[in-house]
Amino acid sequence: MTSIRRASLVDRDKIREVHLNAFAPEEASNIAELATNLLMEPSQPGTFSWVAEIDGSVVGHIAFSPVFSDAWITCIGYILAPLGVKPDFQNRHIGSDLITAGIQHLSQMGIHVLLVYGDPNFYGRFGFHPHSATHLLPPYPLKYPSGWLARNLHPHIEAQIPIQLSCLQPLCHPDFW
Repeated sequence: MTSIRRASLVDRDKIREVHLNAFAPEEASNIAELATNLLMEPSQPGTFSWVAEIDGSVVGHIAFSPVFSDAWITCIGYILAPLGVKPDFQNRHIGSDLITAGIQHLSQMGIHVLLVYGDPNFYGRFGFHPHSATHLLPPYPLKYPSGWLARNLHPHIEAQIPIQLSCLQPLCHPDFW
């Protein structure tokens, strides 16, 4: 049985191991470093991570960090990145459970929008749409613009003018975009 809980600094090495195993060798090291750096990143509002455990072993991880408007230096919402599940535990809804836990937490916090840069077919199942991200410009040029997605968590007035976003330092690497 899978249990989902908030991650802590004690989980750092286990989180690193998840991402080193979940991603292709050419990107695994950078993503593992991103995940562990976000775990320790001080910010206001704060970052948070969840881990999935089976029989006491960490088999999945997800991180959420705030994104800001360059113009107003205010938190616009959060971005989901990274998400990883060890290969032997994929296709068991562990990633879905991690996403759902994060969405519930952000919703309870009153966050209006959650962004992700990923597969529209996968994230679309959780209510992410490209239309919701149209006016929220990513921090870097995107290799795959169709992967820039957002989910509105609470009704709010959507921006009609483009808002350039910035992210926390660990995500400030063009290779992630």
